[in-house]
Amino acid sequence: MKRLNHILLFIVFVSIVFQGCRSLNPSVMLKTGKDFKYNEFPTEPSPVYKIAINDMVAFSIFSNDGFKLVDVTTLSGEAVVTGGAATGGIGAGGTATTRGNLQYKVEFDGTVKLPLLGHVSLKGMTIREAEVLLEEKYSAFYNKPYVLVEVTNRRVIVFPGAAGAARVVPLANENTTLLEGLAEAGGIAQSGMAYRVKLIRGDLKNPQVYLIDLSTIEGVKKADLILQANDIIYVQPKLRLGNDVMTQVLPYLSFITTLIVSYEFFKTLHP
Repeated sequence: MKRLNHILLFIVFVSIVFQGCRSLNPSVMLKTGKDFKYNEFPTEPSPVYKIAINDMVAFSIFSNDGFKLVDVTTLSGEAVVTGGAATGGIGAGGTATTRGNLQYKVEFDGTVKLPLLGHVSLKGMTIREAEVLLEEKYSAFYNKPYVLVEVTNRRVIVFPGAAGAARVVPLANENTTLLEGLAEAGGIAQSGMAYRVKLIRGDLKNPQVYLIDLSTIEGVKKADLILQANDIIYVQPKLRLGNDVMTQVLPYLSFITTLIVSYEFFKTLHP
């Protein structure tokens, strides 16, 4: 009997070892190997937000350096005047109008199809660069055009280090930093590792992956990165060794107990 028990315990031990650490914490995502080479942080100051594919771009056009709101849907001009100044869309305060605040999608090739202009490439431009470009192009149709641009659907995905706590965080500000993005998601969870924060950026087939240590002041300096659309912030969760080991072992113990009880039962039937 003792020999059988020893054999069964040995089988359980070998099974657990072969499962490895992966089975001990199966909820861990976005793992990197021991020899994985993370991307180097840029030496220059963090860039401002740049327009990306699938962004929704809203813009308002004014003529005469902002005096008159242009309605590009009817190829005519309209002004909403308050106190002698035209306002509208995302312009300065006063009465607003949606007719001057049109939204267009940045297509797969990085272009936006705009009234009068057709397809204009905006991918990779900052908001200010896009405004300057559109002002230059619309100057062929309007007197001293004044353009305001806004990206309306910018967002990042944040995994704060706890199961079921992931959030999609809209980027309300143009220059939202990594720390601000984490704060919007409620900060790092108690079960998260502050020294193992991954920022994943770009094409997921060949992404840029940065490893950030937010547990030290020196590491926080690297967190002054401007978030880009569709960035992934992943805080690695701690390995709950005790709970996870027991979760894995209990089914085997139950199986062993069943075998032993069955063995003893059949032994009484055949003494």
